[in-house]
Amino acid sequence: MIEDDNVTDLFQRERQKYIAVNEDDILQSLNEDELEQLTLELDEMDPNNELLPPSMRQKDQTNKKPTGKLNRDKLLKHLEDTAKVLEDVEDVVPYKPGVKRGKTYVAPEQNENLLGPANLDPELEEALNNATEGELTDIAAILGMHTIMNTDQFYSSMKSDAIANKTGFTSITKCELKVSPPSEPPNPTDVEETLKRLKEDDPELTDVNLNNIRNIPIHTLQEYCEAIKTNTHLKNFSIVNTRSNDTVAKALSGMLRINRVLEVLNIESNFLTGEGVKAILESLVENDVLREFRLDNQRQQFGNQVEMEITEILNKNQTLLKLGYQFRLPGPRGLVAERLMQNNDLKRQTRVEYNPSSVVTKTTYKRSKTSGF
Repeated sequence: MIEDDNVTDLFQRERQKYIAVNEDDILQSLNEDELEQLTLELDEMDPNNELLPPSMRQKDQTNKKPTGKLNRDKLLKHLEDTAKVLEDVEDVVPYKPGVKRGKTYVAPEQNENLLGPANLDPELEEALNNATEGELTDIAAILGMHTIMNTDQFYSSMKSDAIANKTGFTSITKCELKVSPPSEPPNPTDVEETLKRLKEDDPELTDVNLNNIRNIPIHTLQEYCEAIKTNTHLKNFSIVNTRSNDTVAKALSGMLRINRVLEVLNIESNFLTGEGVKAILESLVENDVLREFRLDNQRQQFGNQVEMEITEILNKNQTLLKLGYQFRLPGPRGLVAERLMQNNDLKRQTRVEYNPSSVVTKTTYKRSKTSGF
């Protein structure tokens, strides 16, 4: 207990000594340099915080006054003068023309007999000795040694049962253009003949398919739209992948406002923008015949605003049953799906009401006859 009391008394005496110190007297006794050093020590800086600007991560210790704008010529002259004053570092081994300094690299000796002689059957050894370089290339491909041959040699050997390679390991690799076979035959539709039949309103022409014919001029597609306006037999019109643009879309819009026979329109994989698609859909407000419309996979993706405007336009149509477009937003997707479902229900109700063999129609007829109407 006595030792603890002594320690406590010592601590109290030291504490009283520091409490009695007058800070103002100490600050007044410091000179300018000591005050500046004290200010730098008291500043709280966080050099590791990358979110702070550099002025708050590092103390400003610049004492020199700014020298003005940068003078490039003066700076280059200063660097050149400084370089001339500095002495060159002496080499450990003086440079002499034609003499190599340091050790010369010597490649290690390669021992070719590390694997030892191969013990093969006499017939197999004779076959390998008499094989051509192309046959050896095929054998190497079968064994999976693809690093000693090019890609064409390797895959040609793997695909063929016979000897496929005519060249060996030492042949020069050439760049060959791989022509992939067409996935489907070209479209056999005669564009000019079909246009002529449309203008003549051929009753046998009910389906026009111009898919994948990319060399059709824009004015020709406009002529198709003009011919379909007065056509009374065409049911299906498809222009997939024909490089159609908004000009064609406006022509299609004008055609749909007049034609009352066309039921299916497919314009997928073209260059239409949101303005062109909206022009076509606005014509569907007046058109009550078109049942299916496909417009997916355009080169330019439609934005959120365009999808919302498409939804507002389709809400005014009561006859469209199928729409070939994948909406990006879940809101328009659900609204359009609900609208198409309502259109299908209306179509079903109309079909039942006007079907002479339906139960609903017969019941309605009996009631009207009984009531005297």
